[in-house]
This record gives sequence, structure tokens and C-alpha cells, in this order.
Amino acid sequence: MRVALFTDTFVPDVNGVAKTLGRWVKFLEARGVACKVFAPNSQSAAESDQWGIERFDSIPFLLYPECRMAIPNPVNLAKSLKAFAPDLIHVATPFNLGWIGLQYAKRHQVPAVASYHTHFDQYLAYYKLQWMEPLLWKYMLWFHQDCRKIYVPSRSTLRHLQEKGLKSLEIWSRGVEVNRFHPFVNREEVLRTCNLSPSTFVILYVGRLAPEKSVDVLLRAFDSLPGEVRSRSHLIVTGDGPLLRPMQELLAGREDVIFTGFRQGKELSDLYAAADAFVFPSATETFGNVVLEAMASGTPVVGADAGGVGETIVHGETGLLCRPGNVSDFAEAMLRLYKNRALGAKLGQAGRAYSLRQSWDAIFNGLYQSYRQVVHEAGTLREQKAVFSK
Repeated sequence: MRVALFTDTFVPDVNGVAKTLGRWVKFLEARGVACKVFAPNSQSAAESDQWGIERFDSIPFLLYPECRMAIPNPVNLAKSLKAFAPDLIHVATPFNLGWIGLQYAKRHQVPAVASYHTHFDQYLAYYKLQWMEPLLWKYMLWFHQDCRKIYVPSRSTLRHLQEKGLKSLEIWSRGVEVNRFHPFVNREEVLRTCNLSPSTFVILYVGRLAPEKSVDVLLRAFDSLPGEVRSRSHLIVTGDGPLLRPMQELLAGREDVIFTGFRQGKELSDLYAAADAFVFPSATETFGNVVLEAMASGTPVVGADAGGVGETIVHGETGLLCRPGNVSDFAEAMLRLYKNRALGAKLGQAGRAYSLRQSWDAIFNGLYQSYRQVVHEAGTLREQKAVFSK
């Protein structure tokens, strides 16, 4: 099998979509599948030279500047596709780069599939662009009309897209590297690097710092904790994005809030494992990879009861769920974990046990079989058309 993947974000970009697609390409190549990736230029693109990847000039995407829209030359791209001769085209982002891939697929009778990763429609309200939603869905229906499959990361996302009129939906869930994210860490040593005492109750957030992540809910919930509790607690905010600098300026001089900026590798996994609670208020997640990473780290999770996060967490068993945007709910959940460390330990252990069952290999094997089915059915259909045309 030969697969052409079109995406507007790919490793070494650091976001859930890019990392998932990078793992997927590695999985395919390990099974002898030839892959060619078409993606925008990246500042660190040299790190991706291990893949068959073709990059293009790009511009930032309005709602997500870290995700760039490629500006390809359609003629050159078509020549590259013809030389590669894919059996399957996979479009991971619904912009102009993917549209060219879909047009090639249609013209040359190559089966095409898509994957849906981001609720851009739910982002619009955070940027005062609600008026665009009907246009967005009209475009999404048009863009995906010829796709044999549309892969989605969660049941809630599948239901959401069904309501909007998209068809041929199939769940492609997410896994976690439990050997990388685990609870086995020297907590005292990790907290020392943050100039924190081991007795500090540490609340952690990891993710993009942008309006759609509802980080303001986290900050207000933390500030509404009783003074005695807050004096013994610390909030660590890990991540980058458009709100990082405004938040740093707003909270300048606060000793109980630390902004670490972007972290990855062992620095990140150590923070997960050393925290006493992981709080993630975003209600716009199609899945929420960071929630599963925190669970794998044995850290009790507090999340919004919405989207993929609401599916991953079983309230009171593997974490605590709060009404989206409800500051008092999040504050109460944090206070509950502060007062009841045994509950936190129980939730952390259950979350770790759940994460051990979320194997990337099992998830990728399912998607691989779906790929093969699509290619097989397309081949059968071509043969039938050839017979009837004689």
C-alpha cells in the first residue's frame, strides 16, 4: 500500500494532531507501507527528514496560528503525486493543501479518506466570529463529500458531525505512551527545580494558552479557593500560545502561579507525575491528549464534562468532571482533592490503570485495517466498472 497524507501540521510541530500523525506514519512505515507527507514548512523541519515529506510555503491560520496553511503549486504537487502513485489519499486538515489532494484523488480514481481533529466551529465564539459558523459547515460538507471515511477521535465528535450532516464516520481513538508518562518520579526533586516545598499542593495545567482552552476558568477557580488552602497551594501553567504574555503580565508578582512556558520530554512527564491535581477546563476538545497523559502519570484529573474529555474521564472513578465554564465546580473539585488525598490517590491509580489499556498499537491496527478495507473496496469497484464498460 502507498499512502499520501495531506496535513497543515506535522512533526516537529508540537500539538496533538502533529504528534498523532507522526506516530501514525511511523507505524505504517514499520509495516512496509510507503508514505509521502505533504505539509507546510516548519522552522524545525530538518528534524523530519526521516520521513518522505514535501513541504510548502505557508501562512498562519487565523484561529490557530501554530497551524499553518500551505500555499502549494498545484501543478508541481500533481506531478509529485503522479510520481508517487498513491493507493490511498488521507486528508487530515480541510484547507487548500488537502483540497488539491482530494481533487487528484477524484480525477485519478484514488480512494480518499479524511480525519477530523479540531472543533474549529466551537472556537469561533471565543474570537467573536460566530457569524461564520453556517458558512464553515457548508464548506465542511462540500469538502468531505467524496471521502470514503472520516475518522474522528471520540463518540461525542462522531455525534456532533452526524448532526451537522457528515457521513461515513468512524472512530479513530487516541493512545498514550505509558512508558514515557508514568507515576514513578522523585517528586521532591522535581518540585525543587520549581523552588517549591514538597508540602505544597501542586495544581497543574498543560496545554495551549488560548481563549478556547478556558484557562481563565482555571485561574478564577484557583483564586476562589479559601485563602488558607491557596497559601499552601501552587498553580503551574505549562504551555505556550497567544495568552501566555498577557497572563504573565496580569499575574506579575504572584508567587503562587508559575508559568513554565513550553515543556516536552522528561521535563513534561516529571511535572505531570509530581502534581497533586491536573486541571483542564477546556470544553472544545475532540479528545484531549493531555488528560490521558496525566492519567497515565497517576495524577488525579479534573476536566470539563464536554467533548472527548467528558468521555475519557468517568466521574468519581478515574477523575472528576465539572460543568463547562463553571468556576465554582472547578474550585470545589480542586478543594475536594486538597482535603481528601486518599481520593486523589484512588483516582490517580484508576486513571493509570485505564491508561494502560489505551495502546497505540491496538488503535493503529484498527485504523490500518480500515485503510486496507477502503483500498480493497475501491479496487473492487474499479473492476466492476471496467467489466460493465466493456
